[in-house]
Amino acid sequence: MNFFREILIEQLPVFRELPSFVQTLLPMLLGCLVCLALVALFPLIAVWLERKISAHMQDRLGPMRVGGWHGWAQTIADGVKLLTKEDIIPKEADKLLFKLAPLVVFIGGFAAFVVLPFSDHFIVSDLNIGILYVVAVSSLGVVGVIMAGWASNNKYALFGGMRAAAQIVSYEIPTVLAILTVVIPVGSLSMQEIVRAQAGGVLNWFIFQPVTFFAFFIFYIGTLAEVNRTPFDIPEAESELVAGYHTEYSGMRFAFFFLAEYANMFLVSALAVTLFLGGWHGPWLPGPVWFIFKSMCLVFLQMWLRWTLPRLRVDQLMYVSWKVLLPIAFLLVLAAGTVALITEGPA
Repeated sequence: MNFFREILIEQLPVFRELPSFVQTLLPMLLGCLVCLALVALFPLIAVWLERKISAHMQDRLGPMRVGGWHGWAQTIADGVKLLTKEDIIPKEADKLLFKLAPLVVFIGGFAAFVVLPFSDHFIVSDLNIGILYVVAVSSLGVVGVIMAGWASNNKYALFGGMRAAAQIVSYEIPTVLAILTVVIPVGSLSMQEIVRAQAGGVLNWFIFQPVTFFAFFIFYIGTLAEVNRTPFDIPEAESELVAGYHTEYSGMRFAFFFLAEYANMFLVSALAVTLFLGGWHGPWLPGPVWFIFKSMCLVFLQMWLRWTLPRLRVDQLMYVSWKVLLPIAFLLVLAAGTVALITEGPA
């Protein structure tokens, strides 16, 4: 928040003369606008990037015409198309929940961006419980997905919603346990403090520490499941459920689900960077550049995996969570606590 306050002080000489509540409100609004711009613009880039990546992996070209150079404007054209499409609501649907579901899914991802530390100063709100806030707010997404499945009055949508609930609840447990392996040695839930604990060079990043090295992979696998990316995309499995929980959606309501999915891809990648890959730390380049570069590398890995691995069956997905990731995550938390007790001693 202080970052945006300093910008307003520099750009608006009369800022200090405004009432105190306005001085508090304006930086908040500016921060929210920046987050909204990121959430709205990133999917445009990510959808085009995924099309090109999947095309090159399959010896195709992907979009090439719209806009000229490599079809860069194809996603913009798709957005205009979705804006102009008819908004259809099924006759027997629960209309209130049907309309609210895409907004709940979108807000769950959008609200989490306010605590992402792009640099030492570039953060909307440095909450002292930042990582707990992200875990709590991002869970809104599954509520929206269940709402969409139930309100559609469609068996395929309902199956998709139930699958999403089971999947996200299952994989959130090992994911949070993996986060604990970082919180224990740092001693703080603040995102900024977690990044500062990794200062001093690449070897200080948590991914290069014995316990948190394995925790990184559990965290990354768990977040793949939480954002419904292959091989964990069974809530919208087109071979079985048409399109899962958003089968009945069209136009911009359908687009909101896609905006949320791609925004969440960046969000979980940014969390992985913050927790394990040193956050904004890096040589020569400014902090925000390093933070975005590392996050985009993990987003690329998500896209790579989508076009490489087959989709898991439901029973396989549950097996991986409860019988593989969860026991390992518990052992890692015990190991992290033991190491912290040995190195720091009892309080």
